[in-house]
Amino acid sequence: MSEVSVGEVAALLRERGPALVLTGAGISTESGIPDYRGPDGNRRVTPMSHQEFTATSAARQRYWARSFIGWQRFTAAEPNAGHFAVAALQRAGAFGPIITQNVDGLHQSAGATDVIELHGNLAEVVCLTCEERVDRDLVQAYMHDANPEFASLALGLVGDGSRVSSQIRPDGDIVLDDEAVQSFIAPRCLVCREDTLKPDVVFFGGSVPKPRVEQCFALTDAAPVLVVLGSSLKVMSGYRFVRRAAAHGIPVVVVTKGPTRAEAETTHRIDAPLGVTLSALAEVTLPRVMAGSD
Repeated sequence: MSEVSVGEVAALLRERGPALVLTGAGISTESGIPDYRGPDGNRRVTPMSHQEFTATSAARQRYWARSFIGWQRFTAAEPNAGHFAVAALQRAGAFGPIITQNVDGLHQSAGATDVIELHGNLAEVVCLTCEERVDRDLVQAYMHDANPEFASLALGLVGDGSRVSSQIRPDGDIVLDDEAVQSFIAPRCLVCREDTLKPDVVFFGGSVPKPRVEQCFALTDAAPVLVVLGSSLKVMSGYRFVRRAAAHGIPVVVVTKGPTRAEAETTHRIDAPLGVTLSALAEVTLPRVMAGSD
């Protein structure tokens, strides 16, 4: 692996053709959505796992109470310079399909197309009992009606800051003391009336649907270059595509801040913030296209 310049990455893209892009939480941090890991790559917070969510009604109540408040802030997030640069590079043919590990929809909001959401999207909710699907905004409205005073109550418990945090997480929930959720009325499925509604995303410990994985493997096998943006690749869910690309002799470009799991597979590396770096890449690769303009 070698540390390279933006100009060298631009030259590789011009030479090899449209790259397959794999993005992680790091590309959305400049939009106000923090990732789970600090600069050293170690996890700062532990998200709710699939096993925990499905195990008890109390766990689901806790998730939905936190998510009810977090959703209002999560949906206020807007694409940043990195998202706009990716979309501009895609429109110009330097980037091809995008595999994102994020569930925030910000790539699409910035104008990107052909986006495969590896872990799903928070905008849809599914019932684990009867498989009924519903828009998240409808679930949010239901929770608002069922818990008219909860948001102000929870925020009123801030006190010394230990009960509720203003920081949202990548999966849209928020840090909230257990005491604050005891009165929260969790949503139920309108069809089967069970309390097994779950955002249609892959929680930690869950599995990405096999057809989606196979689609991403096929894209990886056909890619002239794989560009990884804003991911430490600590989770096998995304790392497997880097391993696949390296095994096929496909160049792997990693642009992220801090260490990654894929040091051995990386051929080109830029350790730098995403927004400014991708904007510079767009300007170098596309002299007449500024990231975010159209």
